[in-house]
Amino acid sequence: MTIVSKLPIESMKLHIDLSGVDLEGTSLPDAPILGQERAQSALEFGVAMARPGYNIYVMGELGLGRLSMITQHLHAIAEKQPAPPSYAYADNFQNPREPVAIELPPEHGAVFSTDIEQLIDNLLATFPAAFESPTYQQKKTAIERQFNQYYNNAIEKVDQKALDMSIALFRESEQISFAPIRDGKALDDAQFTQLPQAERDLFHKQIEELEEYLSDMLLELPQWRRALADKIKQLDNDTISQAIEPLFAELNDKYQNIDDVITYLAEIDKNLRTTIPEFLMPGRTADPREFANRRQVLLELYAPNILVDNKPEHGAPVIHEPHPTYQNVFGRIEYSSEQGTLVTNYRRICAGSLHRANGGYLILDAEKLLTHPFVWEGLKRALQAGRIEIESPYSDLGINTITLKPEVIPLNVKVILVGSRDLYYLLEELDSEFNEMFKILADFDHYISRDAVSMQRFAQLMNRHAKDSGANPLTRCAIEALIEHSCRLAENQHHFSARITESLDIIGEANLFCLQANRDRIDREQIEKALAAREFRNGRLAEMMLEEVLDGTILIDTEGSAIGKINGLTVLEIGGSSFGAPARITTTVSPGSRGIVDIEREAELGKEIHSKGVLILTGYLGHTYAQQFPLAVSASIAIEQSYGEVDGDSASLAELCCLISALTRVPIKQSFAVTGSINQYGEVQAIGGVNEKIEGYFRLCKARGLVGHHAVIIPAANKRNLVLKQEVIDAVAKGQFSIYAVTSVDETLELLTGESAGTVDHNGNYPENSINAKAISRLKEISDMANVDEEKAEGA
Repeated sequence: MTIVSKLPIESMKLHIDLSGVDLEGTSLPDAPILGQERAQSALEFGVAMARPGYNIYVMGELGLGRLSMITQHLHAIAEKQPAPPSYAYADNFQNPREPVAIELPPEHGAVFSTDIEQLIDNLLATFPAAFESPTYQQKKTAIERQFNQYYNNAIEKVDQKALDMSIALFRESEQISFAPIRDGKALDDAQFTQLPQAERDLFHKQIEELEEYLSDMLLELPQWRRALADKIKQLDNDTISQAIEPLFAELNDKYQNIDDVITYLAEIDKNLRTTIPEFLMPGRTADPREFANRRQVLLELYAPNILVDNKPEHGAPVIHEPHPTYQNVFGRIEYSSEQGTLVTNYRRICAGSLHRANGGYLILDAEKLLTHPFVWEGLKRALQAGRIEIESPYSDLGINTITLKPEVIPLNVKVILVGSRDLYYLLEELDSEFNEMFKILADFDHYISRDAVSMQRFAQLMNRHAKDSGANPLTRCAIEALIEHSCRLAENQHHFSARITESLDIIGEANLFCLQANRDRIDREQIEKALAAREFRNGRLAEMMLEEVLDGTILIDTEGSAIGKINGLTVLEIGGSSFGAPARITTTVSPGSRGIVDIEREAELGKEIHSKGVLILTGYLGHTYAQQFPLAVSASIAIEQSYGEVDGDSASLAELCCLISALTRVPIKQSFAVTGSINQYGEVQAIGGVNEKIEGYFRLCKARGLVGHHAVIIPAANKRNLVLKQEVIDAVAKGQFSIYAVTSVDETLELLTGESAGTVDHNGNYPENSINAKAISRLKEISDMANVDEEKAEGA
């Protein structure tokens, strides 16, 4: 009979000693990504690769602190890089529907906007005053005088001819009329009617002759007027040019090395020849229904729309877009309602996160990105084309809601997608372009190896977070407690959990207890209080299940022995909490050839891995016991009072022991609980959640009263995963509770039954009265019964 020793206390919990560790981390360079050397190397390589397609997919599960670590890492890199250009949109005076993009050096966006506003103010100060100056008025008067001279000369000739006919010519504005002269005086209408008919007829004939002569003399009047208008227009243009030339000279000199600005200033200069005569002439104002004042008119026409203005001191931009809708990523065009009509202009173009990240890094959540329609396809198009185009995502559906088509902006951005493993492999399988565009995979591990360097970096990170968050400083013991808890999360004495954010949250919760106790430093006591408070907050279901076991609603025995009954151990994960709970497993055996029936699978409650574990039992029985005869048995296995889905094979060791108990009629000690998986050769394999399973059974035994014979059997391979609570360790130290680690089914059977399992000899036989011998005998008996039944059936 093999003797399996109880596990020593030293192996049940991690013991951290930081007495020789520099907690401030001054002897180590700063490492923004703790223990993720593979992921950090991939990030550094992806950032350094400037070629297209080397975007980065950061793979890992939630809670690993991927986003914060990546953002911190990228900021450290980006601040050493030059800032990218700034961009603005301006009106396209030839085609207002297609605004032009203006590229500016970093931090020139606000300066350029201010300069244009100053130019507008200078224009308002210059006009219409320039048209009211004596010089302008004299030139304009001279031009008008020349026109009037031509006109007056023509009228004088007509007047002289009229006088020769004794007819007076009258001028009222541009109206010309005639009247006969008698005795040196012009006659009025009453006097004219008293003239003889012959004289009146002569007068009418003379009037017709004079009007014809007047028409001949004013035949060139339209040409005179056009010449007048052209000369006044040329005068206006010359006046405008002379007035605005000093205003543009300084700007052209200031921006002489920025081609887009020089081009835009030239366009403004050209457009002002139309705008100034229309809005800034003396006595002319903008339509008050459309424009509030002249300045607003000019701002709407000429002020640039600064899309993004990067700062040189900030380096390359690092942008995280938490809500990647199409408009948030690619930008949008806003509209306003005027008399029931939606209108827009270039000043209503709004930047998207691609614009803000252009020249730097854009971080996107992969799952959210794929949730919003059109964004993934749009992002791929932008990266492939190397440009940002603001358009309506619904245009392909025949829904056209856009009235502007802004000029595209060159795109040079490194996109970092943050997502899960499943999503990465799904994209890789379903999207042929994915690997071409995201060639770098930064794979975040679930665990971090615990060594002197990683513990020092962990302490450095915890201390920095406490300082940055305004919490009290951490003592050495507090950091030791945090490391122990992180190793418990990782279920490994030699690894941290990569879920660093949980440790950071605990610091904030422990700081509250520290403040309530008027302590100036966070110690182990506050860390443990924070952990206990968290467990209490999430422990309602665990407490409810314990009460149901204690009041007999759920049947679990912790005393005596029974045939075909065993205490298995499960872990329940609900929400953000998990806890262990015992579960009764029962087995029945009868003659027949149905094989082993998994009731959980038959009821569609057992998932694939659990069903696999039950199927392995048949392989073990055949290999171990049925070498001399056919295996013919009917058995059923059930996890009692389990009404939810069961997954995992960690119950297979308990199920096999329970099956052998029912087969051999050897009782099992109910004071034991068992967890572990097996293979077909009876070797016990490691399982997950070992700490929660042990503690779940311990809580039940403690509630009923620890008497010294309660114990848990775990796989020997799980010894490195033990990070138990102190109350369990204390009970083990007092001899009130025990933990055994086994490597085989035989060791487990001997612990559970107190009988020898037996070792096979060179003839393939087991010792008489051993458990294995009893199992073979019983299986052979069932097999013989099956053969007899077959012979009777054939004889009949």
